Amino acid sequence: MDRDRSELRWGIEQRLEFIEFRLFWDGHVNRSDLMNQFGISVNQASSDLSRYIEIAPGNMVYDKSVRSYVRGPDFACRFRQPDAARYLAQLRLVADDVLDREDCWIAELPPFATAPAPVRGINPVTLRSVVDAIRRHEAIEVKYQSLSIPEPRWRWIAPHAIASDGFRWHTRAFCETDACFKDFLLSRMLEVRGTRNCDVSADDDLDWHSEVTLKIGPHPALSETQAKVIALDYGMRSGKAKIKVRRALLYYALRRLGLDTDPSARRPQDQQIVLLNKEAVCANEAAVASGSITTQATVEPEVRAANKDE
Repeated sequence: MDRDRSELRWGIEQRLEFIEFRLFWDGHVNRSDLMNQFGISVNQASSDLSRYIEIAPGNMVYDKSVRSYVRGPDFACRFRQPDAARYLAQLRLVADDVLDREDCWIAELPPFATAPAPVRGINPVTLRSVVDAIRRHEAIEVKYQSLSIPEPRWRWIAPHAIASDGFRWHTRAFCETDACFKDFLLSRMLEVRGTRNCDVSADDDLDWHSEVTLKIGPHPALSETQAKVIALDYGMRSGKAKIKVRRALLYYALRRLGLDTDPSARRPQDQQIVLLNKEAVCANEAAVASGSITTQATVEPEVRAANKDE
């Protein structure tokens, strides 16, 4: 199979993967599906279907009654293992108007909805400037509105990565004003002007390059049956699961998982999970906040405060 795939051009392989995706999730695929999705000719679509049959014989059979190839009884994925997260991600992208319906690989979208979230006002030109600075290993001057200071001010930062806290996007950057690494929300960059070389290496951001492992388990006050359900929800084995997170993103991860407060503050049915290695994790979080892990790694105070306010 690896040899077969190595001989395929990327465009052909993508179309074969699409055929397999449709067979697994929708149970059928035909030439018009390929033609509409990729803008190819009838002959090319027929060739792709024939090629897939050669590579994965038995995965699909032609059904004259519906004029489509349908999933065979012995179907087995050859290009990519089925991934529920990938399927659901496409639904979310369509719901958020990020992916056009015609570009979605799902033939028949099921009825779905997502909890609404406020649109973050990130200027695309600002984002481009940050990405360019990351690629070129440069510093940029930005007019940044901090919540800890009433008026925005100009400062030089050297971005080296982009990250999300689950709700908002920020850039991880070295702040020349405060001589340390911080998180700067992209939506709070009001203007960008000027670039210059920066001697600080992204390798010096130890919190970004270090990982913390969160060990979680069902809330101990849950019943045995409830605990089993939570274990399934979080993919736990033997009542435990491990989640690795960059130390720079530890605060955000704890907050998003509801692990930033005392478990006794909420009902077990609401809290659901607890930290099994709380002391080790809290020691890491305290060290990051105080800067004792490294003198060049901290979290922008206004970002931390803003997360608590929302």
